[in-house]
Amino acid sequence: MDQVSIVCRRRHLSRRTEEAYRFWIRRYVHFHKPHHPRTVGPEGIVGFVNHLATAKHVAASTQPQALNALLFLYRDVFEIEIGHLSGLKRIQRRDRLPIVLTAHEVSAILRRMDGVTALMAHILYGSGLRVTECMTLRIKDVDMKAGMIHVRAGKGGKDRTTILPTRLQRPLQRHLLRVASRHRQDVARGAGFAPLPNALERKYPSASRSLAWQFVFPSRVLRRCPSTERWLRWHASESGVQMAFKTALQDARVIKQASVHTLRHSFATHLLAGGTDIRTIQLLLGHRNLKTTMIYTHVEQAARKTTSPLDYLDFD
Repeated sequence: MDQVSIVCRRRHLSRRTEEAYRFWIRRYVHFHKPHHPRTVGPEGIVGFVNHLATAKHVAASTQPQALNALLFLYRDVFEIEIGHLSGLKRIQRRDRLPIVLTAHEVSAILRRMDGVTALMAHILYGSGLRVTECMTLRIKDVDMKAGMIHVRAGKGGKDRTTILPTRLQRPLQRHLLRVASRHRQDVARGAGFAPLPNALERKYPSASRSLAWQFVFPSRVLRRCPSTERWLRWHASESGVQMAFKTALQDARVIKQASVHTLRHSFATHLLAGGTDIRTIQLLLGHRNLKTTMIYTHVEQAARKTTSPLDYLDFD
């Protein structure tokens, strides 16, 4: 598994992709135990993936993830050529519309949130960020004067720029002043370091301790880095805002299967309903394919007020 991690980092795959690949490779090894994956060969992929589809009844999106992890194992880690995988049972994917909250529902939920998690939720809806993008945001990437947020290495390793709502600038500025105060205290105690991506730690040794590279939403605790022995302050956990949103959703009595990621869907749909063109929304969301963004046009059209023919009938 160490070799899997080495290859993932050499190819600059995201941390989540690496974790997913390691998970499915462990499941694959356990499935064919006691035989080693090299001994089983690529032919073992078909049996495992079909087992997931028929016995485990995994979701349609889960099967390709497991398949990609195993293709990565043989092609990139073992460097074994994979031919045609015959007999592979594919799960048919269903086109599902994203769940979207109305503007009234968003307002009701956000009013029932407070503290730092409320600020996180406001940014998720106001800027259309993914949860991970919000958590890993650095102070240097927030441009108050321009009213912009620069997302670095988002999904797929892509950078993009999105909007920072005007009404969030003051509360965000107050929050950053508190973050700066805590950072000064950390530095005074010999800490004050933030983890840097890739090899920036070696290229810019002092950057890790600068305020610019600190996370906008830092963790409450310090953790020692095993390689440098430095006390690092990572970003806050995603679970905090997820749990706070779930509680607010229940308190607002919104009967929808919504998660905190639904705020991003609502951001796109409400922009479209307000007259923003689809190309601009694609850039703000960071979608590579316009077809991914076009799904919100179907949501917006379905949400429009249309009078049912039943309402035209006269029962008097």
